[in-house]
Amino acid sequence: QRRVHGDMGAYKYLEELWKKKQSDVMRFLLRLRTWEYRQLPTIHRCTRPSRPDKARRLGFKQKEGYVVYRIRVRRGGRKRPIAKGKIMGKPTNQGVNQLKFQRSLRGVAEERVGKKMSELRVLNSYWVGQDATYKFFEVILVDPTRKSIRRDPRINWICSNKMNHRELRGLTSAGKKSRGLRAKGHLDNKNRPSRRSNWRRRNHVVLHRYR
Repeated sequence: QRRVHGDMGAYKYLEELWKKKQSDVMRFLLRLRTWEYRQLPTIHRCTRPSRPDKARRLGFKQKEGYVVYRIRVRRGGRKRPIAKGKIMGKPTNQGVNQLKFQRSLRGVAEERVGKKMSELRVLNSYWVGQDATYKFFEVILVDPTRKSIRRDPRINWICSNKMNHRELRGLTSAGKKSRGLRAKGHLDNKNRPSRRSNWRRRNHVVLHRYR
């Protein structure tokens, strides 16, 4: 009888290992890695992905033009930045402490790396660890000036000028999730193409010149 796990490759083993993050092996490994990441600069380049299976699933290739940067982002919500907690307004807007940021920390990490490495294009990102203070992410970036990227039909779409700073406009996977674009059908009737443009279309009267 053929055993199911007999055909599992190395990447499949890594994938299954990362699914059990509370196992003894992963808890020990992540504790060591988060300690190491805390000693490094906030944004630094990785020699190789910490999760090669995850990076490959998100588009990373081990060839010229691809690079991975690791970043840490401070955890927690977004406290309203006002003096002495006083809001001169209606009671419904008087919250200060329990407010949440509209975008995920992974999206924030992509934006910070994209601003730091402005000549590169953000392809995707993934979680690599967290502790009580920080969350750590690795961001996959692509150099749109490299011939190996411009001549590859599977990735040269990112060389277009329309893809410049795509992380700042909600075009990455994390950005699309924050915009509510993961849902389809009747669940996102007012989300496409964006909430703002959808609202504008429904609330503006268009009077054609010849009607």
